[in-house]
Amino acid sequence: MEEKEARWCHDIGREQAANKPLLKTVFQVMMRLFSPRKTTLLFVVRDKTKTPLEYLEPILSEDIQKIWNAVSKPESHKDTPLSEFFNVEVTALSSFEEKEDLFKEQVAQLRQRFFNSISPGGLAGDRQGVVPAAGFSFSAQQIWRVIKENKDLDLPAHKVMVATVRCEEIANEKLHHLSSNEDWLALEEAVQCGPVSGFGRRLSSILETYFSGYDIETFYFDHGVRNAKRKQLESKALDFVHPAYLNLLGHFRFKALEDFKSRLEQMLNIGEGFAASICTSTESCMLEFDQGCADAAIKQANWDASKVKEKLCRDINAHALSVQDAKLSELMVSYEKQLGQSLSEPVESLFDNAGRDTWASIRKLLTRETGIAVSEFSAAISSFELDQSTVEKMLQDLKDYARNVVEKKAREEAGKVLIRMKDRFSAVFSHDNDSMPRVWTGKEDIKTITKGARTASLSLLSVMVAIRLDGKPDEIENILFSSLMEGTVTAVSSVDRSITTSDPLASSSWEEVMVSPKSILITPVQCKSLWRQFKAETEYTVTQAISAQEAYKQSNNWLPPPWAIVAMVFLGFNEFMLLLRNPLYLMGLFVVYLLSKVMWVQMDIPGQFQHGTLAGLISISSRFLPTIMNLLRRLAEEAQGHQTDEPPRQQCSLVFQSLKNQSHPNPTNSIPESSVASNISTSDVGIEYSSPNVTRGSTKIPEAELS
Repeated sequence: MEEKEARWCHDIGREQAANKPLLKTVFQVMMRLFSPRKTTLLFVVRDKTKTPLEYLEPILSEDIQKIWNAVSKPESHKDTPLSEFFNVEVTALSSFEEKEDLFKEQVAQLRQRFFNSISPGGLAGDRQGVVPAAGFSFSAQQIWRVIKENKDLDLPAHKVMVATVRCEEIANEKLHHLSSNEDWLALEEAVQCGPVSGFGRRLSSILETYFSGYDIETFYFDHGVRNAKRKQLESKALDFVHPAYLNLLGHFRFKALEDFKSRLEQMLNIGEGFAASICTSTESCMLEFDQGCADAAIKQANWDASKVKEKLCRDINAHALSVQDAKLSELMVSYEKQLGQSLSEPVESLFDNAGRDTWASIRKLLTRETGIAVSEFSAAISSFELDQSTVEKMLQDLKDYARNVVEKKAREEAGKVLIRMKDRFSAVFSHDNDSMPRVWTGKEDIKTITKGARTASLSLLSVMVAIRLDGKPDEIENILFSSLMEGTVTAVSSVDRSITTSDPLASSSWEEVMVSPKSILITPVQCKSLWRQFKAETEYTVTQAISAQEAYKQSNNWLPPPWAIVAMVFLGFNEFMLLLRNPLYLMGLFVVYLLSKVMWVQMDIPGQFQHGTLAGLISISSRFLPTIMNLLRRLAEEAQGHQTDEPPRQQCSLVFQSLKNQSHPNPTNSIPESSVASNISTSDVGIEYSSPNVTRGSTKIPEAELS
C-alpha cells in the first residue's frame, strides 16, 4: 500500500498545507483498524525552487514525526516507531509554468515508478498483507464495510478542507494587518498616555473594517467553516485589543479617584458634613467612571468593567476611611489639648492650697471640664455619622484622657510633696492670721504656732497620699494625725504605744483604709520617712524663732528682775535716806549720771552689744580711754573760750533736754563713732555741753547747750 501527497514548495512547514490534518486521521485509523505493515508515504513537492531537496526533505520528515508523536495511539502501539508503519519518501517536480518540458519528463518518470510499484525497490511496502487477485473483491468489500462502520473514516469533503485552509489563512492575514494598522497603533499609544475620548467608537470602526473584509473574502467558502473561523478571528482580535481597553479603564479609575479626593477636600474646607461630602463626591465620581466605561465600550464585544469598578469603590472607601481617621484623630488631639490646658494648671493650683476639700474640688472641676469637652466633641463628630459603639468608645477615651491628666498631675505633685510641706510650714509659721510677717517679741506661743504649722503641712501630706477621684471616704488623714502628730507633738510615750498597738505606717500599702493600689501615690512607709525628714529640715526655723524671741527680750528689758529690784530697795534704804539728808550727794550723783549718759551715747553701748557680749566688751574697753580723753579736751576748750552768763538752772535744763534727746536713738541704726562731736567745757560758773546735729539714717538730734 502506498500513500501519495502533493504539496507546493512554498507550503512546506504550514499546519494546514496539503492535507496535514488528513494525515493525522490516516495515522490514527491505520493503527486502530489495521495491523502494522509497511506503507510508503510519497510526498511530491510542486514548483521546486532553488532550495536543494536535501534541505526540504529533513523539514518534511520532522513534520511527519511530530504528527506521529502527537496522534493518540492504542496501548498496543503506544511505543511503536513511525518506521514500523511507513516508509517516508520525498520527490520534487519543477514549475510547470517556467519549465514545462522538464516538468512533463519528471511526471513521466514518477508514473513509471507507480507502474513498477511491486517490482523490487518499488513504491509498494513489505507486501506482508498482500491479497491474491481472486480475493480482491471480498477484501474490498470488507474494507468498505469497515469504513462505513467507523465514523473516523468518514473524511470531510474536499470543499470543506479547502474552506478550512483558506478561511484560516484569510483570518490570520486580517489579524496581522490589524496589528500593524496605523490608526490602531496611534490609538494604542494614546491610551498609554491617558484617557482617550471616543475610544470605543474608533476601535469598533477599526475592527469592523477587518471583520467585513474577512466576510467579503470568504463569502463563497463553506458557511459553517467560514463562521467558525470568523469567531476565531473575532476572539483573537478582541484578545489583542483587550489590554488597551483595560489600560483605558485604569486611567478612568485613577482619574475618578483623584477627582474624589479633590472634591472631598474642597467640600470639607467649606464646612460640609463629612458623611454628606463622602456621599456626594462618591456619586459624582462613579457617574463619571460609568460614562467613561460607556464611551470605551465596543459593539463587537460585551466587555465587563465590574471588576475595575469594584476596585475603584474599594479605593474610594479606603481613602475615605483614611481621611476619616485623620480628621477624628485631629479632633481628638484638639480636645485632649483643650482638656490638658483646662485641667493641668487649675489642678496644680488646687494642690498648692491643698486642704480637706481639695479632692472634692478636683472632682467637680474634672466633671465640669470633661462634660464640656464631651458635649463639644459629640457635636463635632455628629457629621461623620458613626455607629453608636464607635461614638461611645471615642467619648470614653476622651473621659479617660481627662482622668489621666489629673492623675498624672497628682503624681507629679506627689513627687514634690516635701517641698510643698516645707513651704506650707514656713507660710503658716512665719505669718499671722492676717498674713502679716510675725515679729518675735516674746509674747508669741511658739509651741502652739509650731503645732499649727505642722498640722497644716500634715494635712497637705494626707491630701497627696492617694488619688481620690472616685469620692470614696478613707481614714488616711486620721491615721496620719494619730500616728505622726500625736506621737511627736504631744507628750504621749511612743514606747508604751508600741507595746499596746501596732504601727499603722509600718506597711507598704493602704489596704486597711480601702484605697486601690493603682491610686496610691505615697505609701505609709514613705509618709513616715517624709515626716521624719520634714521635721528635721524645719527644726532650724523653730530654733531661729526661739532665738529671735530671746534676743528681743534681752534687747528691750534693761531692768533687773523684780526680785532684784525689791532686794535693792530693801538693802539700800539707809543709803537712800542718807542722800535725802545731804543734797550734795544727790548733786554729785546727778553729775555722775550726766557723765555716764554722755559716755553711753558717745560709745553707743547698745550697738556694741548687738554682735555679742564678748565682742561688745572688747569694743568698749578699746574705746573707753579715747572717749574720756576726748571729753576732757572738749571741756578744756569750752572752759577757755565759751563761757556764758546763763543761770545755772537754765543750763541744767538744757543739759537735761539734750541728754533726753540723746537717750532715744533710732532703734534700727547705731551712731557711728565718727558722726558724733561733742564739746564739754567747765568753768567756775558751771558746765557747758554742746553737740551738733547727728544724722542717723533720716533722724537728726538737735543741738543742746549746758552752761
